[in-house]
Amino acid sequence: MQVTFLGTSSGVPTRTRNVSAVAVRLPQRAELWLFDCGEGTQHQFMRSDLRLSQLRRIFVTHMHGDHVFGLPGLLASLGLSGSSNGVDLYGPDPLDNYLQGVLRTSSTRIGYPLTVHRVREAAETDRVVFEDDDLRVRTTPLHHRVPAYAYRIDQKPRPGRFDVQKAQELNIPPGPVYAALKRGETVTLEDGRRIDGQELCGPERLGASLMYCTDTVFCEAAVQLAEGADLLIHESTFSHAEADMAFQKQHSTSTMAAQTAREAGVGQLVLTHLSPRYAPGNAVTADDLLAEAQAIFPNTILAKDFLSLDVTPSIQDSCCNSS
Repeated sequence: MQVTFLGTSSGVPTRTRNVSAVAVRLPQRAELWLFDCGEGTQHQFMRSDLRLSQLRRIFVTHMHGDHVFGLPGLLASLGLSGSSNGVDLYGPDPLDNYLQGVLRTSSTRIGYPLTVHRVREAAETDRVVFEDDDLRVRTTPLHHRVPAYAYRIDQKPRPGRFDVQKAQELNIPPGPVYAALKRGETVTLEDGRRIDGQELCGPERLGASLMYCTDTVFCEAAVQLAEGADLLIHESTFSHAEADMAFQKQHSTSTMAAQTAREAGVGQLVLTHLSPRYAPGNAVTADDLLAEAQAIFPNTILAKDFLSLDVTPSIQDSCCNSS
């Protein structure tokens, strides 16, 4: 999976940071998922190498404007392009009414299937939000001023690497049979031999996992959902010195994000959703928040708009490579 940050500011955009949006490019398919969609997200798409036409699913954490104000414009533009086969949205209960109200009162027609899924029940009962042959998405309630949810993507384990040389030594003819053997299936050859594909494949390969967590004050539910994730994207609205304000506004400090990462045993932590008060030149900057987090969880980096990360399974240390 490849993650691209399209917005990393909290509340309002700045000259260098747009408001919340994170795109995930899925492996082995021409498909994008989006987590939150703050104002201006479609402009961020145009400034990136991502293709809006590949957008298939949108996961909304909560209904505050810096996370949803970009949705109507993005969905309308996608409709005008005529390049979408459909979009599924997942989020809080009011999401459907919000979108229908904006689209209706602006006389906007969406020329593709648009389905909204409420995630509250799944979050409260630990049910899966979405699942297919390759991926599974789960969610959990967070502690914020309005209903808010974190999301986790898990890539399912994949068969081990197929040993082509061994197959050739067994005089197995190449062709469609190789595909079945790669999947670990048992096949019968024309000469009557039965070949177990698992004997020609290496150990099962772990899938990658990532979690997106914003907005919330520190909560155990986030720790539980993040357990063992390769990448944790966590809000860091305030510095540790502003902890009282963080509790008041139900947001996280840099140290809360790091504590979540440490307790969950994740591979790497990325801080995002940074308050504009920490812009360069101010008394406290984003680099100070990064240092606070690294003192607790060393494998922490700072998100910036258009940063991309390749998320791969962690064994002991993080295997996420930034570009």
